[in-house]
Amino acid sequence: MEANEKKTGGTLKKNPSVLTSGILKVLKYLFLIVIIVISIGPIVWAFLSSFKTYAEINASALSLPKQFNLKNYIDAFRYAPIQKYFLNSIIVVGMSVVVTVCVVAMCAYIVARYNFKLKTVLILMISASLMLPAQAISQPLFSMFKALGIYDTKIGLIIVYAAMGIPMSFFVMTSYYKTIPVALEESAYIDGATFLQTFFKIVLPLAKPGLATIAMLQFINTWNEFYFALMLTSGDTARTVPIALNYYLGTFANNYSALFAAVIITVLPTIIVFIVLQKQVMESLTAGAVKG
Repeated sequence: MEANEKKTGGTLKKNPSVLTSGILKVLKYLFLIVIIVISIGPIVWAFLSSFKTYAEINASALSLPKQFNLKNYIDAFRYAPIQKYFLNSIIVVGMSVVVTVCVVAMCAYIVARYNFKLKTVLILMISASLMLPAQAISQPLFSMFKALGIYDTKIGLIIVYAAMGIPMSFFVMTSYYKTIPVALEESAYIDGATFLQTFFKIVLPLAKPGLATIAMLQFINTWNEFYFALMLTSGDTARTVPIALNYYLGTFANNYSALFAAVIITVLPTIIVFIVLQKQVMESLTAGAVKG
């Protein structure tokens, strides 16, 4: 009897903690579900709406399309120069990513590994550029691009986007280089490797997750950039996809189906890039977590 009472009493004492942990677990999953719905819900809704007719959208915004066809996507290409804007974005964004990755991969390594004069000044200048609002440099950039003859050109946008992406990418890569053991480079030097051989054959392969991270961040930020794309362009020669969406609001004012199709076409590349580079990005974010 005494043993049973002790067992029962022990069980009763444990029940409150078990109940509390169960409630916390349920609340945790409910919170995650809410975040997922808020994050993915609008994209899923726009995707489903891109297959609806105008009448179906007016009848019910939350209903499923009666049939899945590509008519709205064909209309998006037919009634607006989306393919030209899309190609412009691929060229401008792709080149800005290449320039940013190449420049940051080299300069961040030097700053992370070596001490030199004006190193602190250089870091402070790069840090200050992060706090500089885009509106503060709009007029100087506009005047400079007009004087240099690169206004309303892809080259002009590539220069601006690369310059905007370098500061943040610089600090990301500097931190990542510090997680790579210096002993690997010292061993290479002992074996007779030159500085360039050590950098390209040992350091860069180990830094692939960090490079993938800055490439993804640069791609997403540049692909969605609107302010400079509008200010530094005046025609269809160099304008990018975000400007196209503004164009669609006027063109497809009474055709929401084609507008939703254009939105999906616009956001799809960023989703694909994130899915492709997700593994490398996670490796970069967790680098150094278990170091030592």
